[in-house]
Amino acid sequence: MPRASALFTDRYELTMLAAALADGTATRDCVFEVFARRLPHGRRYGVLAGTGRLLEALPGFRFGDEELATLRAQGLTDERLLDWLADFRFSGDIDGYAEGDLYFPGSPVLTVRASFAEGVLLETLALSILNHDSAIASAAARMVAAACERPCIEMGSRRTHEEAAVAAARAAHLVGFASSSNLEAGRRYGVPTTGTSAHAFTLLHDDERSAFRAQVNALGVGTTLLVDTYDVEQGIRTAVEVAGPDLGGIRLDSGDLPTLATRARQLLDELGATSTRVIVTSDLDEYAISGLMAAPVDGYGVGTSLVTGSGAPTAGMVYKLVERDGVQVAKRSEGKNSVGGRKHAVRRHDAAGTATAEVVSSEPVQPQDGDRDLLMPLVRNGRLCTDVSPAEALRQAREHHDRVKAALPAEGWALSRGEPALETLPA
Repeated sequence: MPRASALFTDRYELTMLAAALADGTATRDCVFEVFARRLPHGRRYGVLAGTGRLLEALPGFRFGDEELATLRAQGLTDERLLDWLADFRFSGDIDGYAEGDLYFPGSPVLTVRASFAEGVLLETLALSILNHDSAIASAAARMVAAACERPCIEMGSRRTHEEAAVAAARAAHLVGFASSSNLEAGRRYGVPTTGTSAHAFTLLHDDERSAFRAQVNALGVGTTLLVDTYDVEQGIRTAVEVAGPDLGGIRLDSGDLPTLATRARQLLDELGATSTRVIVTSDLDEYAISGLMAAPVDGYGVGTSLVTGSGAPTAGMVYKLVERDGVQVAKRSEGKNSVGGRKHAVRRHDAAGTATAEVVSSEPVQPQDGDRDLLMPLVRNGRLCTDVSPAEALRQAREHHDRVKAALPAEGWALSRGEPALETLPA
């Protein structure tokens, strides 16, 4: 991952820090928490993603000579502040939900314990990563559920910022997407990559047959041919004539997909290409995927809707001070209130292992059979608690997500609007 510049933050973090250094409050022991007050309208659950990227970024979050010079140029010339920033190394503790876990309104997905000075500096870094990645993962999880075990391919790189594209591919793979078109996601995180051709490749050639022959010669008969540049049925016939009945797949990228997929399957079977897969793309989201459930589709390629959170581009998480020198503090603003005190959190399950409630309290939670503690140590005294590669961290998060989503009650998987699948309860 590229070095995490400390300038990827908001100026008010530094103005608060300057004032706190001046009046002596910067060293007060503080607890900050990250949580979402609510889920996007009608969503039943959220998926926490980005924790691994945050932990990757933390060691590089430094103010070197270049950053300090930039601050001076922008009018931040307080020498006390600049001297403090030059020596800054995060030395506090961080706890959080395991990446890939589900979250609900009020779930304390990240807890930072440090001096005010150190803790306040992490606000923008934490929120920018967690809000983006959790929004993508939450949308992607709904798509995976709608696909009913048919593979989904992430292919949204051309619809977002280049770094957001890598993060989106990672978040999608975390919740079950089979692969991504993004090569950098493959390099950094070991996400399987895939891709064949676009309409431009067909248009490059004098005719469709020449394009298909060139692709098959280069990639083998297991490739997937894009058959809707001109006429879909003729494209399918030409594809099978060129590649033979062992053609790996065809891709449909436009038109009435349920009708086209049904006719494509019939035609492929008539031509003897009974094992050739039908892959569909074209502005899919979870609702479109669900609408294709009865169609003979073997896989889905999802782009724009995925990388924009399918209507919810941010998870709406906030970073709030909840404790100062052991005293609980809370925001009382109407509609934006918070609950004071460092939280304890467990997920309650019934005898069958189905999750029944999210229990969050400023006091220790009296354990019951089936409870699962949700907060785990991530950083202690500024040092990461685990030392695994980014690819291994993603693999572990993917496995954890598989386990916890299996415990979600059946109504939690509904795409229709409703209340959160689990109620957040006090102890």
